[in-house]
Parts: sequence; C-alpha cells; structure tokens
Amino acid sequence: MFTLIQLQSFVAVAEELHFGAAADRLNMTQPPLSRQIQILEREVGSQLFDRSSRRVELTAAGNALLPSARQILDLAARTELDVRRVADGDAGSVTISYTAIAGQTALPQLLRRTAEEQAGVSLVLRELVSTDQMDGLVNGSVDIGLLRPIVVRPGVRSRPIMQDRLIIATPADSGFAPEGESLPLVALKDSPLMMYSTAEARYFHDLVLRLFSSADVQPRITQYASQVPALLAFVQAGLGVTLVPASSRSFAPADVRFYDIEDSRTIRKLNRVELDVAWNENTTNPAVLKLLELLP
Repeated sequence: MFTLIQLQSFVAVAEELHFGAAADRLNMTQPPLSRQIQILEREVGSQLFDRSSRRVELTAAGNALLPSARQILDLAARTELDVRRVADGDAGSVTISYTAIAGQTALPQLLRRTAEEQAGVSLVLRELVSTDQMDGLVNGSVDIGLLRPIVVRPGVRSRPIMQDRLIIATPADSGFAPEGESLPLVALKDSPLMMYSTAEARYFHDLVLRLFSSADVQPRITQYASQVPALLAFVQAGLGVTLVPASSRSFAPADVRFYDIEDSRTIRKLNRVELDVAWNENTTNPAVLKLLELLP
C-alpha cells in the first residue's frame, strides 16, 4: 500500500515535471524523492513517468493516478484539520438542555456566542426541567445544562450565571391595583394560586412557599404545573394567580398583568432566583470545555 509521502512526491513531480524542482518544493534532496517514486511505481505495478536526460513526462498510468492522488491528499489534509479542530474545541457536537425560562434568556446569548466563537460546533438542544437535566448530566445524554440550583449529584459541577426575582402574575381583569404598582403577598390570600409541582420544579415550589410564609400568608393552591409557560396559561385563562420570574414578561401571553412583590427586608433577602450552568466534571469533550468558557 502506498503512503501519503509517496503520493506527495508523485504529485509534486507530476506538477513540476522536474525532479529537482519537485525536490526543492518538498524541502528534500533529489535521491530520496526518486526512491519514493520508485517505491510507488512498484506498489501500483506501473511506470508513472517517462524520464530522459532532457524532460520528464507522465505515462498513461501516471495521468490516471494524478486526479485520485490529489483527492487523497486533499482528504488527508481536511481530515487532519477536522481532527485538530475537534481537539481544539472548534468542532464536534454538544447537547445543551435548558428550562423554559432559560430558553428565553440565557440560551439565546449562549447560541450567539457559540456561533461567533465555535461556528463548527453542532448543538443539540433539549428543553427539560431541572431534575431531568441533572439526570442527563449524570448519564451522559446531556453535556451542558442551564438549570435551577438543585441538589448537585456526584460528578456534576455547577456555577451561577444569571440572577432574577419572582413577580406576581394575575389575570388582566383581576381587579388588583393598576399594573406597575407593587402588591403585598397578603393581597393574594383569597386568590387561587397556580403552583409549581414538587417533583419537577421543587426549586420554585419551595421558594414560593418561603415567600408566602415570610408574609404570614397561607396560599390557596388549586393547580400545579412544572413550567412557567403552563402557569401563565392558567393565569391567562382566569383560573388564578401565580409567581413567576421577572424575565418571563418577555414571552408572557396577552391578558396577564404583572406586579412586583411589595418590598421588605425579608422579601428582598428571599426573593432571588438563580440560574446555573452545570456539566459533568469528567467530560472529555473539548467543545464542551471551550463552550463553558464563553459563559459568564
């Protein structure tokens, strides 16, 4: 089987039609170049050049080999480049999971940065609740997760990348104060509360309960959902009120009003919503490691 150096030698001579010029082009002396051509001719079983003291010409076999030799060398060069790009984190595939809110906030920013810095990386996007994201990070089906701070599993690392706060969402005809004013949580005590599920949205579920408890209010929970868009759909339908991250204003449905929670020292201390980026600390995917560097 012929080698790449033999094909490189052959193409150089075929294009220069001069052994001395081809040797200079390859930064080698003429005798080793001639030996590579002789070995290649033995491998293919045909003479590739007609040589005389005055000129060098391709034989019919040489003319037949030249296009394929160029293609093989081009493929080898592209393969080497592709492998190097993967090793440098500039190519490959990364699976990113995200919550519904992260899909509207942190994810677009990450996608823009990736397109600018890692255009050769293919991204697979999966919308998942935080608990399912953590499962994916552990079993390897997810490379990077944009999720809420929950109990971290062994082998998974995380860090905060964004902070938000909860606000009150009500139907537009709820009769509360004009939109833009603040509401105390006690104003919601008689309203049906659309609540986060304990299994899939424990982070928000516990935060909402802490806020109501700090206001000495027992909420009247009537519906549960795992994602913010579902809770806002309940509100839009006039079924009650809910607490959602302030960033959800940007994709809220019509006929929903928003109010800041009336401030107090306790509310200010409790009302913090964090978004984390998480990854498996044992990942060997260079594209994942480089992508993590793009996040704040």
